Parts: sequence; structure tokens; C-alpha cells
Amino acid sequence: MSPADPLEAGALEQALSGQIIGHRVLVLQETTSTNDVVASKATEHAEGLVVIAERQTAGRGQYGRRWESATGKGLWLSVLLRPNIAVGDSGRITDFLASSIVATISEELGLEATIKPPNDVYLGSRKVAGVLVEMRVEANGSYCAVAGLGLNINHTLEDFSPELRQTAGSLAITAGHSLDRFALTVALLRNLNARYGTL
Repeated sequence: MSPADPLEAGALEQALSGQIIGHRVLVLQETTSTNDVVASKATEHAEGLVVIAERQTAGRGQYGRRWESATGKGLWLSVLLRPNIAVGDSGRITDFLASSIVATISEELGLEATIKPPNDVYLGSRKVAGVLVEMRVEANGSYCAVAGLGLNINHTLEDFSPELRQTAGSLAITAGHSLDRFALTVALLRNLNARYGTL
């Protein structure tokens, strides 16, 4: 599979068979934000729903900052979670997502990524991933977590806006070659599923 090939929901569900996270996968060609889509579908789906967008028109990071989502170059996804933790401990979900990204980068590519608290992942001096967790109250009074992440995979520096080119990076820039988005997506979702019990 070439890095430019679109991600396919059916192939991802098959690769993730038996997992909680990824038992149901939706792949959208374009949406405002995957967090918004998961939040809108939370009442009708079980925990572990994954929504991926090939492009986001209103992706956002911490504190409402805009997140650039170049079409087909990265991984923009959100997961519906219902962890048995207090709302005040939601920072643990951010830690869980960021550490899973770091572990996946290390295991799949042999690259050493670091976490810049609370929610950014860096390779060297360049930011390659970010995490945004939003807690939502459900109709029955309980709550769910919409766990979003963005991972820059096959970007070149030219894919970033001029103001970001000094600080943003991608896995491909560091690795020196294009990467298989499908394989990385499967690896990351498997890591998330395996580590979810630690919450």
C-alpha cells in the first residue's frame, strides 16, 4: 500500500478484529473535526468507535488552537471512550494517548519521540503530534471522553503553512522516507487498545 492511498474502514476493522478500540471505524473524506463527529455519534455507539478524517477543515488543538490537517498526509482521528475514572482525572487520558503515540513511533520506526506536557509529541525540536481530550456529559448523566489526536506522517515542510515550518515536523521528515499510513494506523490503534486497561 502506498502512503498516498486512502485509509479504508473495512480493512482497518478487519485488522483490529477483537479489539474494543477500533471495533467500529468510520473514515470520512472531509469533516470539520473528528472530535465533533464522535461527540455527535456518542449516544448511538459503543465505546471504542474510531472516526478518521482524510482532511479536517476545523481541526483544533489545546486551547482552541487551529490544527492543520493536510489531506492524506497524516492521521486525524478521534476515539469514543467511557473510562471508569473521575472527570477530574481526565488528564490521565491525555497522558495515555500521548504515551501510546510515543510507543508506536519507537516500535514501528525506531525513532525516539518525547512528550512536551501536557499534550504534544516531538521528534527533536519539531512537533509531530498533538492530543485533545474533551469530556461530554451523556443523556443518562454519565460521561464519555472524546479522545482526539493528530499525527503528522508524510508531510514535507512545504505542506505546513509558512509560520509553522520552523517548528512543525513529520515522521517522514525524520525518517527520511515516506511511510505506510495504514500500517501506522493499525499499530497505533492496537497500542491504544492494549494500553487502555491502564486507565
